[in-house]
Amino acid sequence: MDESAFIAALRTMPLHPGARGLSDDAAQLEIGGETLILTHDSMAEGTHFRGPDDGPSDAAGDGAGDGAADMADVAWKLVASNLSDLAAKGAEPVGLLLSYSLGGGEERFLEGLREVTEAYGAPLFGGDTIAAKGPRTFGLTAIGRATCTPVPMRGGAQQGDVLYVTGTLGRAMLGFEGDAAHLEAFTRPRPRLSEGRILAPHVTAMMDVSDGLLLDAFRMAEASNASLAIDGACVPVANSGRAQQCMSWGDDYELLFTLPPDIEPPVCATRIGAVEARGFAPLILSGNPIVNARGLGFEHKQTAPD
Repeated sequence: MDESAFIAALRTMPLHPGARGLSDDAAQLEIGGETLILTHDSMAEGTHFRGPDDGPSDAAGDGAGDGAADMADVAWKLVASNLSDLAAKGAEPVGLLLSYSLGGGEERFLEGLREVTEAYGAPLFGGDTIAAKGPRTFGLTAIGRATCTPVPMRGGAQQGDVLYVTGTLGRAMLGFEGDAAHLEAFTRPRPRLSEGRILAPHVTAMMDVSDGLLLDAFRMAEASNASLAIDGACVPVANSGRAQQCMSWGDDYELLFTLPPDIEPPVCATRIGAVEARGFAPLILSGNPIVNARGLGFEHKQTAPD
């Protein structure tokens, strides 16, 4: 069972209304006049970062050649990936819950954790610490406070809206491959919290780009029951000769959003396309219809037999 199939199965279970049908990256909870945003992300050794036993041919990596990842970077990225989900909701951090597996590198992990929590004003609530055999997995729950209601979601794009993205895509991919100029984009991504709060009152739909622009745009189109037409030549990429890879590799943590045509983006962003009435293809890339999300970006798949 792959990630999509598992999430589809979860949708058959009793869901809280704030889960939004599991069609978004974060849930919302109304409490005493406040709207809280809740999200959870995990990082697994050998998948998201290189452990001490991972060789140079493994899929995981730290972007700096062979050897285990710096645990300070692992801590930073674990927090940053969660804060990026809050950014897509225009939320500000309230606190974090950490699940940590002991197994070495604790001093460096704590150093990175202190750096990122202080940088973004995201204090710890608590969590759980365990000792586990085998590869380690770390989990983090981030809780934020919505600064704007209704809270932006993936599913609000309307026909005639304009599609934008912040930043430059593909920098994390190049950093992963060892390009020193882009290394920090992979090891220590910067969630767009400020931009998210500024955009929230204006956007019709918004999400962060974590699994690749094309896959995430496909998801936005599906959630909005619309078609997104992207002009590939307009997409800002870090390597023009590898534009397709830059649009599908992921780990960029930029913001993808739609605005009505009469509103200019209040943050620095690039216009990359438009929202069209739903046709047979959720995504249209440079005039080419794409009807299946397979291969558009990163999705978790089971690698071991049942």
